Amino acid sequence: MRYQGRISTWKDDKGFGFITPNGGGEQVFVHINAFSSRQRRPEGSELVTYELTVDGKGRSQAQAVAFVGTRPTPSSAPGRSKLPPLFAVCFLLLVVVTVFTGRLPIAVLALYVVASVVAFFAYAFDKSAALRNQWRTQESTLHLFALLGGWPGALAAQRLLRHKSAKASFQVTFWGTVALNCGAFGWLLSPSGATVLHSILRAA
Repeated sequence: MRYQGRISTWKDDKGFGFITPNGGGEQVFVHINAFSSRQRRPEGSELVTYELTVDGKGRSQAQAVAFVGTRPTPSSAPGRSKLPPLFAVCFLLLVVVTVFTGRLPIAVLALYVVASVVAFFAYAFDKSAALRNQWRTQESTLHLFALLGGWPGALAAQRLLRHKSAKASFQVTFWGTVALNCGAFGWLLSPSGATVLHSILRAA
């Protein structure tokens, strides 16, 4: 049997909230994993339908949750375009070319590789924590990794792990960090940027 209610409370950083049934009554716990479609994350106040189950402690919780008035649209799901991964691959190829042609030191390529690996595992840790209702990695930390050059790894994590790819506010900030990082990379290719970079490396 399916019920209908409204998401009265939602904690996106922890991945859970509560549904108030239509007509009133005790609130029902709902976890992000209970939603039938992962193409859209709840923000609060959405009308949903759900099936009612009971956990091991006898508490009510929602399963097979679906938003009212929406239809699945896999072809237009947010974050599914092929352009972002293609852009990341082309950017990394550009980094490799500039390093091997001597325009930039190999330390720049090493920075992008290391930062991307760290960012990927940070996303993996955050998703695991969300599923287990444990302490989460702050979004500002994830954005910092992207800003420092780890955005290709962060993008890979968003696609492969399906984490943070549907939250609009997060994506706006994320692509802002990508733009800033790409701008900084372009500056390093300029004469003034190259001079500053080589001065820093000599001092180190």
